[in-house]
Amino acid sequence: MKAQEEDQLAARLGASLRAAGKTIACAESCTGGLVTSRLTDIPGSSGYVMGSIVSYTNEIKERLVGVRHATLAAHGAVSPETAREMAEGIRRVIRTDLGLGITGIAGPGGGTAAKPVGLVYIAVSGARGTRVTENHFHGTRAEVKRQTSDRALTLALDYLTEVQA
Repeated sequence: MKAQEEDQLAARLGASLRAAGKTIACAESCTGGLVTSRLTDIPGSSGYVMGSIVSYTNEIKERLVGVRHATLAAHGAVSPETAREMAEGIRRVIRTDLGLGITGIAGPGGGTAAKPVGLVYIAVSGARGTRVTENHFHGTRAEVKRQTSDRALTLALDYLTEVQA
């Protein structure tokens, strides 16, 4: 995507949140706050972006976001279970209508055969439950982060659109 199209994606999500009177919070790991940054690049975003936690370590995932220690011990930080608990936890902690949870391996190191570089789980949580997607992105660290942020914004927009329907 071109930079202008990416800005439009964040703007479209923002406009949908505003129109629906909904709020969002993010718990980001491998994106390091990129999704929240893109959302807050939109003027007026303080009306719907309530907060964000970059939960880069397991300790922060547990202490601030509410991921259970048992989940991390059994499934690891990069898992659908952890993404789910991140989305649900950030939504509960910050008290928003939508919660996004993002965890993965941006690379270039850190991957394994079971969990390769580019594996990212994204969860969106709202009144209609929580959805988790498994994604496999390719490219440099920056490219994986950008692809992840695009997908997270798209998932939140799709979820919100379905809720409004």
